[in-house]
Amino acid sequence: MTAYIVKRLIAMLVTLWLIITLTFFLMHSVPGSPFNEERATNETVQKNLEKYYHLDEPLIVQYGLYLKSVVTFDFGPSIKKSSQTVNEMLGRGFPVSFELGLVTLIVAVISGITLGIIAALRHNGLLDYMAMTIAVLGISIPNFVMATLLIQQVAVNWGILPVATWVSPKHMILPTLALATGPMAIIARLTRSSMLEVLTQDYIRTAKAKGLSPVKIIFKHALRNALLPVVTVLGSLAASILTGTFVIEKIFAIPGMGKYFVESINQRDYPVIMGTTVFYSAILIMMLFLVDIAYGILDPRIKLHKKEGS
Repeated sequence: MTAYIVKRLIAMLVTLWLIITLTFFLMHSVPGSPFNEERATNETVQKNLEKYYHLDEPLIVQYGLYLKSVVTFDFGPSIKKSSQTVNEMLGRGFPVSFELGLVTLIVAVISGITLGIIAALRHNGLLDYMAMTIAVLGISIPNFVMATLLIQQVAVNWGILPVATWVSPKHMILPTLALATGPMAIIARLTRSSMLEVLTQDYIRTAKAKGLSPVKIIFKHALRNALLPVVTVLGSLAASILTGTFVIEKIFAIPGMGKYFVESINQRDYPVIMGTTVFYSAILIMMLFLVDIAYGILDPRIKLHKKEGS
């Protein structure tokens, strides 16, 4: 297990380096400059700003300087908001984005697994059809469309919940629902199909023959194996949720990282773009690593295989 973790850590570092490199050179390949507005007013001002942010240096030198900033975790000042550093923006915006993403993931996992279990236990029944209809709708409707529908119906027409900002738990409900519907639907369909397969296995029939209660059979024996496909996709689902928060935060005026990221792209604010990309990439890579560890915990055969091969 130690050797496996070391190999994965090395692979994670290589992956992060590739992301940093690709993002850096792709960003600098786009025509234009962050100082186009300054060029229209004063060319000297533009040159001074480019010198201050090392944009007058050769690209390979800029790349080396940026790798140094990543290693020291000091992304420097924002170009468009020179009074603020990228680290300060991350410190303010990330906790909000993380809270929204974490709550969304919890809601999606709990509701998706619940729907999947109900659908599997009532296979080809009314509850099964209802649960899968909800799942299909969740997959079919993009989160930004769902957000618009929720705002129009729940907030504007009914006046039940607030529309925007991030002040109280009530403000979390609509953006969480908008983000959670898609992942919930995927988890529900995976849980249903996996549960249907597990419930036909011999060890489930043996458990029934021993007279175990249905609740014990489902939650102690069936659900653990049925969750393996769900755990496998949790990493990618977490990634989609975290990146999806950017759009949802903009729609609901949530003061998270989405606000800074969208503005930085429009304004070509290189330090903010790179800092946000590196920060989120590191988190997502770590999540995928934790998913692999969780998969090994849920499936003892993986540990057995490693032991036999060592």
